[in-house]
Amino acid sequence: MKKIIYGCAYYDEYMPFDRIDEDIRMMNKAGINTVRIAESTWSTEQPKEDVFDFSSVIKVMDKMEEAGIDVIIGTPTYAVPYWLAHKYPDIMADTSRGKALYGARQLMDISNPDYRRAAETIIRRLMEVTCKRKCVIGYQIDNETKYYDAANPGVQNAFVRYLRDRFHDDLDAMNHTFGLSYWSNRITDWDIFPDVRGSVNGSLKGEFDKFRRSLVDEFLAWQAAIVREYKRDDQFITHNFDFEWRGYSYGIQPMVNHFHASKALTIAGCDIYHPTQDLLSGAEIAFGGDVTRSLKQDNYFVLETEAHGFPNWLPYDGQLRLQAYSHLASGADAVCYWHWHSIHNSAETYWMGILTHDFAESSIYQAVCETGQELKKTGHLLAGLKKHNQTAVLVSNESLTALNNFPIDMDSSFTGHTFYNDIVRWIYDALYQMNIECDFITPETEDLSRYSMIAVPALYDADEAVLNRLDTFVKEGGTLIATFKTAYADTDTKVYPYTKPHILHRTFGLSYNEFTFPRNVILKDKDGICGQAEVFMELLKPETAETILSYEHPSWGRYTAAAVNRYGKGNAYYLGTMFSQDLLKKIICKAAAGAGIKTEGGFPLIIRRGTTSEAGELSYYFNYSQDELTFKAPDEKTADLLSGREFSAGETLTLKPWSLYILQKK
Repeated sequence: MKKIIYGCAYYDEYMPFDRIDEDIRMMNKAGINTVRIAESTWSTEQPKEDVFDFSSVIKVMDKMEEAGIDVIIGTPTYAVPYWLAHKYPDIMADTSRGKALYGARQLMDISNPDYRRAAETIIRRLMEVTCKRKCVIGYQIDNETKYYDAANPGVQNAFVRYLRDRFHDDLDAMNHTFGLSYWSNRITDWDIFPDVRGSVNGSLKGEFDKFRRSLVDEFLAWQAAIVREYKRDDQFITHNFDFEWRGYSYGIQPMVNHFHASKALTIAGCDIYHPTQDLLSGAEIAFGGDVTRSLKQDNYFVLETEAHGFPNWLPYDGQLRLQAYSHLASGADAVCYWHWHSIHNSAETYWMGILTHDFAESSIYQAVCETGQELKKTGHLLAGLKKHNQTAVLVSNESLTALNNFPIDMDSSFTGHTFYNDIVRWIYDALYQMNIECDFITPETEDLSRYSMIAVPALYDADEAVLNRLDTFVKEGGTLIATFKTAYADTDTKVYPYTKPHILHRTFGLSYNEFTFPRNVILKDKDGICGQAEVFMELLKPETAETILSYEHPSWGRYTAAAVNRYGKGNAYYLGTMFSQDLLKKIICKAAAGAGIKTEGGFPLIIRRGTTSEAGELSYYFNYSQDELTFKAPDEKTADLLSGREFSAGETLTLKPWSLYILQKK
C-alpha cells in the first residue's frame, strides 16, 4: 500500500541539548513518518580529512528505526568543511563577483577534481553506514544543486574544449555563429580564449550558461552512480530542485535545466517556499508542483516547504493544512517541512521550524498534528495521484538566459526590470486562477499531440524545428497562445534575419518589425476600451489574423495588440503586449473554449483533479481566501474524504476560509 510521506528535516547536530526521545514522541503525535538527515553536516561527519564521525547519523537512525519513522539520507556535499577549503582553496567558486570567501554554503566549483575526490569519499563512507539500515528508504543527492556562477579556470578551460568539439575546431564558424566581430571580440586562438565573465556578447554568455547547466547534469549523475553502487533496490534516489528565488520560489531555475538533471533520479523532488497570510494564493505551490511532476511525468516529492519560515510567513489558522493538501493535489507523494526545530544560532536562526525556539506546542505544531493524523487515515487513498492535462506551458532555459541578458524592458541604460520568468508567471498564474491545469514541456518535447492547448511565453531563443512543430500542432487542430518576444532569435541568441515571429508569422497570420515601450497606450476590443498596454509592445500587422485588441494611440492606433488566426484545423493566438490578468483570462477563456477545455470556478476557488488507484477520481476544492465560498457539487453523488460527509449531485456546498474538500465519487 502506498502512503504519503509526511516529514521534516531533522538536525540532531544543531540541538542545544539532547532531546531526541522527546522529539520522537512529538513526531509520533504529529503523524510525522519520515525525517531527512545528514545533508548539511559534512564538517560533523568528517571533522578532519582522515577522521570520520557518523555517531550522530547512527544515533538518529537507531532512534527512528525503533520508533518506526523512516529516514531519507542526504549526501552532505553542498556545504564544504573548512579544512577542505583551506587545503584546496581552488575549490571555492570564482564568480562574476570575484573569489568566494568561505562561510556560506554552495560556494564551490562542483567540477573541481579536489572537491570531487573529497565528495566521493564522504558519500562512500556515509553509504557504508546507512545503506543496509531498514529505516533508510532513500537518498537525496546533494542539495539544491546549481553551478553557483563558478567560472574557475577549470570551468572555462572545459568550456573551451566544449566549444572546440561543437565547432570542430573551426574558429571562424564560432566567431560567425556568435557574432564576435562586434566590438573586435573576434577570437583568433583557442589557447588564449578571453575570460567569459567579461563578455558583452549574449550568444557567448548564453552558451557558457548552457554549458554550466550541463555541469549540474553531470554532477548529479556522478553522485547517483556512486549511490547506486550501495543502495538497495527498494531505496530511491531523489534531489530537491529549487526555483528562481525572489524572496520565495518564483520561476524556472536559471542555473539548472531540471528536465535534463532529473534524468539521474528515480523520483524527482523539489523545494517550494511561498508567501502566506493575505498573500497566500497557492500559485507557487501549483507552479513548483506542475514543473516537478512534468520532469518525469510522474509523482514527485516536496522535500522542503515551510511550516512557519520567516515571521511574515506565519500562516493564518487553516493555511498550513490547506498548503499540505495543495501539494498533494498537484501530484506530490511527500510533504516535508524545513525543518523540525527552530535553530538557535546560525544564519537561519529566524527561519522558524515546526517547533519554535522554546520547543513548545505552538499553533504550527498543532496544525501539523491535525494534518498528520488525517493523513494517517487517508494517505493511502491520496498517494499516486495521476493527471491527464490537456494544456501545456512550454518553457526554455535558453530563452530565460537570453532575456536575462536582454531584459524585456531594457532601455538606453542597458538595464531593465522585466525578465523571462515574469512572462512565464503572467501566463501560468492566469491558467491557475482559471483552474486550467497544465503540464510543462520544453523545446525538446517532440510529441505535442497529447495536448489540446499549448501556451508559449516569450520563447525568444527558438530552434526552427521547434517552431515547425508548433506550426504543425496548430495546423492539425491545436490551440496555441504565444506572447511577444517569441521566435525572435535562434538557440545561439542570434536574431533571425527574417519576418517576425520567425516561421510562426504564417501560423499567427501577422507580422511586425517594430516595437517599443507603451506610454499611455490604451487597449480596445470590439466593445471599447478594455485595458492598458504594459511593459512592452510589438506593433502587429495582421494579414489573415483577426484583431482581438488594438492600440488606442495617436501614433500606434493603426497597429494590432493581440490577434487570433484560424490556421488549418486549429487556432493561434498572439499577444503583442502585456496587460492585466483579467484581460488575459478573458482571452484564454475564449482560447480554451475553442480547444474544448472546460473552465470551472475561479480564484479564490481553486480546483485540482486527478485519479489514484485506491480512490479513483478525486476533486480537490480549495478556498484561498478569508471569506466563505459557495459552489455547486459535481453532477453525481460525492463524499469528502477528510470528513466523510456525503453530498448530493449539484448540491450547494460551503467552504470555510482557508479550507478544502476532497470529493470522491460514490
